[in-house]
Amino acid sequence: QVQLVESGGGLVQTGDSLRLSCTGSGGTFSTYTMGWFRQAPGKEREFVGTIVRGGGGFTDYAESVKGRFTISRDNVKNTLYLQMNSLRPEDTAVYSCAATKTVWSGRRDALNYLYWGQGTQVTVSS
Repeated sequence: QVQLVESGGGLVQTGDSLRLSCTGSGGTFSTYTMGWFRQAPGKEREFVGTIVRGGGGFTDYAESVKGRFTISRDNVKNTLYLQMNSLRPEDTAVYSCAATKTVWSGRRDALNYLYWGQGTQVTVSS
């Protein structure tokens, strides 16, 4: 029912920036805490960042991206964003957005997310 579609991935060089978008449909977007996760080949999916449901604006980031990535949302447009700056080769992965109704303390656990997008590839060359 709820569908999430990511866009904005691509091939960039070290130090470049990208902005990923995730557009939702089939539900009330503002009622979901939204998260970004990433997965590189042969590695586990890892938490990137999250933003709380509603308009409070609380965010949380993995230590590896803190200070470089910024998550935001536009509940009127039903869109989630991930602004990625100072990209590094180790950021190379498929990035997926996801939606959850979990309490805030469960925001980093992928198992708590109900809906997922198909993912968008981000490749950072050295």
